[in-house]
Amino acid sequence: MPVKIRLQRHGKKQRAFYHIVVADSRAPRDGKFIEKLGVYNPNTNPATIDLNIDAAVQWLHNGAQPTDTTRAILSYKGVLYKKHLAGGVKKGALTQEQADVKFAAWVDAKTSKVDAKKSTLVSSKDAINKARLATEAKQKEEKAAAIIAKNTPVVEEVLEEVVEETVVAEVAVEETPIAEAPVAEVVAEVATEETPVAEAPAAEETEAPAAE
Repeated sequence: MPVKIRLQRHGKKQRAFYHIVVADSRAPRDGKFIEKLGVYNPNTNPATIDLNIDAAVQWLHNGAQPTDTTRAILSYKGVLYKKHLAGGVKKGALTQEQADVKFAAWVDAKTSKVDAKKSTLVSSKDAINKARLATEAKQKEEKAAAIIAKNTPVVEEVLEEVVEETVVAEVAVEETPIAEAPVAEVVAEVATEETPVAEAPAAEETEAPAAE
């Protein structure tokens, strides 16, 4: 019976994750399987892979054939490398202890790369967030400046109108002539003040006739 190591789809639309299973190649993709080896979630960055490495190596030794995608996953987790080391132990090229040391060193190196990638992603995300916040702050400032610029001419026009009305009122007050009395009345008043009061003539002294 041909056996394959392949992915079995689960999850929601556009948010799928997969089970890594060993199944009969004639079975439906999401149908019956022989054994579940792990889980593959491509929705995270980097992708999350939980895999039983020893069981996957054993199935490879038993002749199970991985699909292209599953082969890439097995290579990423070191399954193919461990199978290669197991073949060297079987041929006597190295001991099991040496193979374990080599595989542990490979796992450490791989873990360091993954951690470095995660740190880079976190740093990039922080930088993107800072740039986004700076852009939003700049846009807010530009909008506020635009609103102020839009409202300023209206205020200036109102002030100009008020100043203009005040100036016109002051000019009108200055140019208004003071009401004057008619000239004839003024002349009459002056003549009245300057005309001397008529005095009665002095009584003439009459001389008594001389006695004869």
